[in-house]
This record gives sequence, C-alpha cells and structure tokens, in this order.
Amino acid sequence: MRNSGTVTANIPASDLNRARAFYADKLGLTPAQDLDGVMLVYRTDGGSMFSIYATEFAGQAGHTIAQWHVDDLESEVRDLKGKGVTFEQYDMPGVTWDDGVASIEGIGKAAWFKDSEGNILCLDTGFPSA
Repeated sequence: MRNSGTVTANIPASDLNRARAFYADKLGLTPAQDLDGVMLVYRTDGGSMFSIYATEFAGQAGHTIAQWHVDDLESEVRDLKGKGVTFEQYDMPGVTWDDGVASIEGIGKAAWFKDSEGNILCLDTGFPSA
C-alpha cells in the first residue's frame, strides 16, 4: 500500500498571497490549483506535486522542507541569486562550500535557501531521486 503510493510535500505558509508571489516571482512556479485561499497545489513538469497550505506555524522547522533535484545546480543558483534569493551556508562536517553550493563527498552538491515564509528549501544534483 504505502510502497505503491506517491508522496507529496506540504509546505506551510503564514501568508498564502506572499508565498504565491515568492514561488511565482523567484521560482517561476504557478499553482495548478487554488483551494479557496486554504492551499495552493503545484505540479512540476517532472511529475512531482507539492502544496503550500495556510498555517500560523510556518517557518518553524529547522530542517529542509522540500528539495528539487536539478540537472545544473550552479546555473539554478545563479538564476535565483539574480532574482534576489539568498542562499544559506551551514556548518556541516566534510562539506566544502563554493558561492553557496555545498559539495558533499560521495553524494553530490546542494544549495539551501529560505522561502518567503522562512521554510528551508534545497536544490541538489547527484542526490538519489525518483
């Protein structure tokens, strides 16, 4: 049952309009569905789906909420920086950093940033994906 199903990320937002603007203006994403100001549903060309839902508890997680697997991480990071996205850098053993991109030996590369709601999001390349 669980092994044959799909998994969807649910991202909290204290302000859906602000989140919609961030995901549109910075990430270039448009919701596939708007559920009466309660939830925005997104579908990627790669077949993934995620939602952004209204809650007062947004931005409180101290870990990655969602992760995009991309082909050209450095290009994606440059593009987002050009749109004003600030990338995070974390103190992690064995990780080297170059202009916001972490190289993790034996795994790949990743870059983390926060959305308008304070949620930690990640771009990666080389990580296992579907």
